[in-house]
Formats: sequence, structure tokens, C-alpha cells
Amino acid sequence: MLTTHDLITTLTVEATIHHLDLTTALPSAPAPSSSGLKAVRQTLDGLLGRPVPLSWSDARYAQAATGRAPLTEVEITALGPDAARFPLFG
Repeated sequence: MLTTHDLITTLTVEATIHHLDLTTALPSAPAPSSSGLKAVRQTLDGLLGRPVPLSWSDARYAQAATGRAPLTEVEITALGPDAARFPLFG
């Protein structure tokens, strides 16, 4: 059963990721809210099964984990076998 909290979190994650999509080429555009980015990080960590072992910003994590930005060789090495699971969702 989908709870109200789950629905709101899903909408928050979707809106935050699409906000990042829309502002990629607009460096002066306001960033997504910190609470939205926190929800994205929590969702991605949940899909990964643990906190990501990289010191990514929330925005970088969202972009890499949704296939909007490729992983670098350094990131692939740091992620180890989990790198094959990226993107976590698209």
C-alpha cells in the first residue's frame, strides 16, 4: 500500500530530479531545495542498500545515479561492484 508520505516523497524526488534537468544549462538558476535533494539522496541510498561510498554532492549523486551524468573511472573504482548497478533508476 502506498502511504501519503511515500507519495509525497516520490513526487519530491521526481520534481527535484527534473529541476536539475531543467537547470543544467542555466548556471544562474536557483538550485533545487536542500530538502528535495535530501529526499533524493535518501531514496538513492535506499536503492543502493547503503550510503554511497563517495563524497558526492547531492546534485552529483542524483545526476550519476539516474544516468544523467556518466561515472568517471575514479568513481567506478570507488563504487566497486556497485558501479554495475548504476544508474540506480532513470
